[in-house]
Amino acid sequence: MAALIKDYYNDSISKFLSTSSETIFGELLVKDSFATEATQKDAWKCEIEILKEQLKDISDGSIIFEYTIPRIGDRIDVALLIKGVIFVLEFKVHKKTYEMADEEQAEDYALDLKYFHEASEHRYIVPVLVATDAKTVNFSGGIAEDRVFDSLRYNAVSIGALIKHVLSIVSDSDINRDAWIKSPYRPTPTIIEAAKALYQHHDVKEISRSEAGAENLEKTNGAITYVIDKCKSEHKKAICFITGVPGAGKTLAGLNIANTRHDFDNDEHAIFLSGNGPLVEVLQEALARDAVVHQGIKKGIAKVGTKSFIQIVHHFRDESLDPDNVPHDKIAIFDEAQRAWDESQLSNFMQRKKNQPGYHMSEPHSLIEYMNRHKDWATIVCLVGGGQEINTGEGGLKDWFEAIRTYFPDWEVYISNKITDYEYVRDSSIDELLGGHPYNVIPELHLSVNMRSFRSEKLSDFVKAIIDNRPEDAKRIYLEIKDKYPVAITRDLNVAKNWVRTKSRGTERYGLMASSAAERLRAKGIWASNEIKPTKWFLDGKDEVDSSYQLEVTATEFAVQGLEIDYGIVAWDGDFRHNGNEFEYKRFTRNMWCNVNSDIRKQYLKNAYRVLLTRSRQGFVIFVPEGSDIDPSTSPKIYDKTFEYLKSIGLEVI
Repeated sequence: MAALIKDYYNDSISKFLSTSSETIFGELLVKDSFATEATQKDAWKCEIEILKEQLKDISDGSIIFEYTIPRIGDRIDVALLIKGVIFVLEFKVHKKTYEMADEEQAEDYALDLKYFHEASEHRYIVPVLVATDAKTVNFSGGIAEDRVFDSLRYNAVSIGALIKHVLSIVSDSDINRDAWIKSPYRPTPTIIEAAKALYQHHDVKEISRSEAGAENLEKTNGAITYVIDKCKSEHKKAICFITGVPGAGKTLAGLNIANTRHDFDNDEHAIFLSGNGPLVEVLQEALARDAVVHQGIKKGIAKVGTKSFIQIVHHFRDESLDPDNVPHDKIAIFDEAQRAWDESQLSNFMQRKKNQPGYHMSEPHSLIEYMNRHKDWATIVCLVGGGQEINTGEGGLKDWFEAIRTYFPDWEVYISNKITDYEYVRDSSIDELLGGHPYNVIPELHLSVNMRSFRSEKLSDFVKAIIDNRPEDAKRIYLEIKDKYPVAITRDLNVAKNWVRTKSRGTERYGLMASSAAERLRAKGIWASNEIKPTKWFLDGKDEVDSSYQLEVTATEFAVQGLEIDYGIVAWDGDFRHNGNEFEYKRFTRNMWCNVNSDIRKQYLKNAYRVLLTRSRQGFVIFVPEGSDIDPSTSPKIYDKTFEYLKSIGLEVI
C-alpha cells in the first residue's frame, strides 16, 4: 500500500503569509490523489485568501491544510498551532448559516485528536466551524476538563479576532510542527469506521493501536498471513482459530484479512462471512453510503461491491447445495464462529426452509466441506469470542473440531494458546475434541486486549466479574478504570437518558439497550422485544426517529453483538436478577417469571448481559427500575437486590 499522505500543505504562518496564493494552491493540487472537483478548488482558493487576511497580525505558529484522520477516512480542512493551542477549522465556503452537522464535524475532529493523537493529548483544542458568509456571533465557548473547547461558530471576517480572544484565555508551550504532524496516531475505531477505512485501502496500522501488547492485532494479522502464504505455496488447506476477549479486534482482524487478500488476479480472493445479520447489514450499508460520498457512484452499484466483500454466511452456505459448485473464494473468514449452528438446528432449518430432507450436517461441517472442494489450496479463518453464544442451536467450538476430526483429516489446524479456556471449550480439552488430529499452537492468534473501549482495556474483565458474581473483583477493577471509564446506576430512566446525552460530544453515539428476555421493562416504556432497523439505529443521525440517538428504540443483544456505541444505557430487568447471594435466571411466561433450568439457556442469558455491558466504548449507565407492588411481575423485590449488588461494587448512583 502507498504511504499515507498526512497533509497537503504545512508551513510556518509567517512563511504562509509571504508565499503566493498560487504556489500554495498548486501544492494542494499536487498532493491531492483524487481528481479535484471545481468546488474543492474554489474552497481552497477561498480558504487561502481568508486566512492570509485573518492571520496577518499573527506571525507565530504553524498552519496545516488537509490533515488526514485515518480512523474516519477524512481530513481536517485547516489546523493552526499557535502558542501551544490547536485550532481545528472546518470551512463551509459560501454558506450563510451554521449547521449543526457541520459543527459536530469540527468537534469530531477535535475529539479525535484529543483521544488518539499523541502530540495533541494534553493540549488545548479549539474546534471552529467557519461558515464564511454567515453572521458574526459572539464568543460563547466553554472548556471541558480535557481541554477541548465547545465547538465555536465564526465567519470569514472574525477568525482572527477569535484566535486572539482564545489566546488571551489560554496558552501553552509551543508545538513543533514537524513533530506534531509525525506524532503517533493510535486510534481505536468503531468496527464501522474500521471497515470504511480498510475499504478505502488504509493500512490496518493506520487505524489501530500498535502498542496493544505482545499479542496485538498486528502480530495476529502476521500469524494469519503466514498460514495463508504457507497454504498457497505448499498447496495445503488449513483452518485457523483466532480467539479474543470482547472488543479485542477479532472482527477488525478478519476485515483486514478480507481486504488485503481481496484479489482475484493473484488467486487469493477472500470474503468476510458472518451469521450476525445486523452486523452484516450495517457494514454493507455503511460501506455503500461511504462509497456514494467518496466515489460518487450510485448506492445500488456500491451495494454490489460491498456484498462481495462482506456477506451473510447463510447465503454462502446455500451456494454449497449444488454439489458442482466450487466457491470463488480461496480464503473464508467466519466471524463469531462460536455461534455456528449445530447439526440439529441446521438440519431442521434446511429440511423446513430449503426442501433438503436428507440434509444432516452442522454449519461448520457444511462450510468446511464447501471450501474443501478447492483442488489446490484454501484457508478458513474462524473468529471466536469467548462466552458469546446467545441463541438456540449455537454449538460453540465443539462442532468445528468434530467436523475436522471426523471428515477432514488432511486439513491443518492452527489454534491460539487460550482456546483451552473454559469460555471456549467448556469442560472438554482440545485433545478430546480433535480426537488425535494434530494441531499447531500460535500464541499470536489470541487477542487479549480490549480495544473497543479505548478508555479502558480492562472493561471485559470488569464486566466478567460482575456477571460471574464476584463483586470484590469487580470493585477492585472498577477502582482502576473509573477515572477514565465512567459507569453509573440509576432508578430513573430520564436521569439515565440525560446522563448519556450530557456525556456525548460531536457525533458520539449513544443508545438504549436491553436483554431480549426483558419482558417487564415494557412497564417503563422499554419494548425490548420489538424488531429494530439496525442500519438506522447505528448509522442515522440525531434527527431520525429510528436512530439510537432518540433513545426510543431499544436494541437487544442480537442487534448489537459485534457493533458498538460510545455511551450506552443498559436497562436491567428481572430475567437476570441478583438475590443478595447469587444471580437467578428467569423467563417471563404469560403473567409471571419462571425459573430457567437448562444450563445452556442460563448461559445464553448470562452472555446476553455480557454483550450488552461490553458495547459502550466510553462509558455506560445501568437503569434498574424501582418496581411496583401493583403488579407482582414488577415487584420491587425483583429489582432492589440487583440494584444493591451493583451499588456495592462502587458504581456512582445518579
